[in-house]
Amino acid sequence: MDVREGTVEISVPEQGAGSGDEVFYNPTQELNRDITVATLRAYRGREPRAETYLDAMAASGVRGVRAGADGWTVTCTDTDADAVDLTRENLARNGVDAEVRQRDVNPLLHETFFDVVDMDPFGTPMPFVDAAFQGTRNLMCVTATDTAPLCGAHFEPGVRRYSAVPRNTEYHAEMGVRVLLSALARTGARYDVATNPLLTHATKHYVRTYLELDRGARVANDSIDRLGHIHHCEHCLWRTTERGLLADPPTSCPNCGHGVQTAGPVWLGATCDPAFVGAVRDAIDDTFGTTERSRELLATVGAELDRPTHYDQHRLCKRWGRPAAAMDTFLDRLRAAGYRASRTHYGGTTFKTDAEVAAIREATDPS
Repeated sequence: MDVREGTVEISVPEQGAGSGDEVFYNPTQELNRDITVATLRAYRGREPRAETYLDAMAASGVRGVRAGADGWTVTCTDTDADAVDLTRENLARNGVDAEVRQRDVNPLLHETFFDVVDMDPFGTPMPFVDAAFQGTRNLMCVTATDTAPLCGAHFEPGVRRYSAVPRNTEYHAEMGVRVLLSALARTGARYDVATNPLLTHATKHYVRTYLELDRGARVANDSIDRLGHIHHCEHCLWRTTERGLLADPPTSCPNCGHGVQTAGPVWLGATCDPAFVGAVRDAIDDTFGTTERSRELLATVGAELDRPTHYDQHRLCKRWGRPAAAMDTFLDRLRAAGYRASRTHYGGTTFKTDAEVAAIREATDPS
């Protein structure tokens, strides 16, 4: 079947309930790809010397086709012969001149540098990131679709894949974001490469991040300094964070006296650069299929407070035995009490604040 995304049109196999033996194309990832194109545009303004783009898992070639149509010098790679043939067909159909290789991307990234490397694998990206840190000059784009291990819902795979202890909390999507960023930062640091997240979002079944890379032992140490642990009380939802690779959790929750769980090491630094997010939003145009959704998502991401976790108002109010308020009213009460507060992109009733859970309860009490 024919599919149009942005300014390009590609051919893809009919997609059934599963991927089967056909080359996989995921229409629900169009928002991911639209934001990728906008990010590439914004990054060209940030680093004008960046020219080369690697679509590391080409499949239908849609990412490479869209990047090439937007002016990037593109290389696409895939191990599957049918994917390589389809990618070549889709590039030619759109008049995009690109190099297509049938091979494993890991050895390629040990042989060749690219300004931008885009990894969108099925499941975890971790088998590819060591090579990616060797072969990426400027910007590493990473998707992880194994959100259950990342957020702690599937605990053992999360520990194995990401060398961290994830916890399945009410802010589980953000747990996945910070576990992934931690694993990427620690991998990069092994090669004296620092990671700076320019944009990160958790949308439905995946986490997507765009990391600007810097090289040197000192900046890599700075990345490691942004790692730490989250201590969380499942009883009252109190939580705190602690910088460092060695955890020293409290013996009990200072708010309610119950025990606490510890997650980590996780990324405790900023997950995006608000100015860059604004530039990405400005680069969204009306040719995209997800224009309004993308702009709305980016506006929310860019306005989020730089705090390590978020709360869900409905979850809190249920625990407190009182009805939830309209979100604007709830946040206004927090601000009126002197606290900072913002919505988050993790859900319609989620928010970030610098108030602790007991202060949130008191400040938002309507009585």
